Amino acid sequence: MSQVENFISQKVDSIIVVPVDTSAAQPMADAAKKAGIPLVFVNRNPSIAGVPYVGSDSLYAGTVEMEELAKLAGAKGDVVILQGQVSNEAAVLRTQGCNEKAEAAGMKVVATQSGEWDRAKGQAITENWIQSGTLKEGMVVCANNDEMALGAVNALKAGKLLDTVFVGGVDATSEALAAMEAGDLEVTVFQDAVGQGKGGVDAAVDLMAGKTVADYVDIPYVLVT
Repeated sequence: MSQVENFISQKVDSIIVVPVDTSAAQPMADAAKKAGIPLVFVNRNPSIAGVPYVGSDSLYAGTVEMEELAKLAGAKGDVVILQGQVSNEAAVLRTQGCNEKAEAAGMKVVATQSGEWDRAKGQAITENWIQSGTLKEGMVVCANNDEMALGAVNALKAGKLLDTVFVGGVDATSEALAAMEAGDLEVTVFQDAVGQGKGGVDAAVDLMAGKTVADYVDIPYVLVT
């Protein structure tokens, strides 16, 4: 918020924000509107009417990730979900997608825990699940991002369970794609960060020119198998 106030005092022509906590975005939007400065949200969607959001539908990401994992697992076995930061719209919606598609496939979600997007935390949570017997062979790990998925892969390797557990993530980072090549990770979902960045600037330029920009500018996710 202080950064937005600083931009306003500098009399910038437009502001682009990637909100860390989407629930705290309304005061930024109010301040920019009061100053008459166009504002665009990118990557995470606070869903504020009249303020464009440029990004991807995180519900779709969780949905296609879990659909593919269920297919690979033959719709058998239970599911655990590694969730991002719970204050984050992407974590909430990707988790919702995992839950809905697991249920649709007749699979049971037995544990959900926040690893806050972090690989080490994802690994520690997975280790605890293995030690407690929550995560066993034939199950699925539906992670909200690749970093936590790769943490789960590390834990499953150490526990000699990786060959029998299906792991998915979101983002299609270079390390995740390498893990897929190696056969360690089953699926990820490409989030077009460059497309989002470009789309955010395009939206800001259009608003500065007095053009109308839709409240939601979709930059599609793509399933990677």
